[in-house]
Amino acid sequence: MKPKNEQKMTFDPFSGPAGLRKLVARAEQHRLAEQTLLAELPPSLQSGTRFVSCREGELVLAADSGPKASQIRFRQHDIMAAARNLELFRFVWKLKVKVVPPRFQDKAMAKKLPLSKENAQLLKEEAGNTNDKALREILEKLASHVRD
Repeated sequence: MKPKNEQKMTFDPFSGPAGLRKLVARAEQHRLAEQTLLAELPPSLQSGTRFVSCREGELVLAADSGPKASQIRFRQHDIMAAARNLELFRFVWKLKVKVVPPRFQDKAMAKKLPLSKENAQLLKEEAGNTNDKALREILEKLASHVRD
């Protein structure tokens, strides 16, 4: 292994304040490209579709679900024709679609329903018919959680 002073330093083009400006400029360029491309998509495909990249004539889009990705693939010739009308995407010849599900989904919290009087009565009856003492105590405790 080479001594530390002989190892090559890696060059990070985005280090320092000038690099941060470059990064922000590239992000803004990407946002504008996504905005103009998504405006050309059919309205049913605009939500849940993201522009990923366009390199060497290959346009990459991301869909949030498999059915939406299939719809994009089905309409790929129309989408590429519309994209070629835009100056930024005039050399697009291939469309690639990836399925990228959303990272976070708001899940509704499970609501605990109170125990009905009828179910509480059934639990008490079952507790009376049970020989196991520990199980009987648990069933009686559950039966006491009846709604008022």
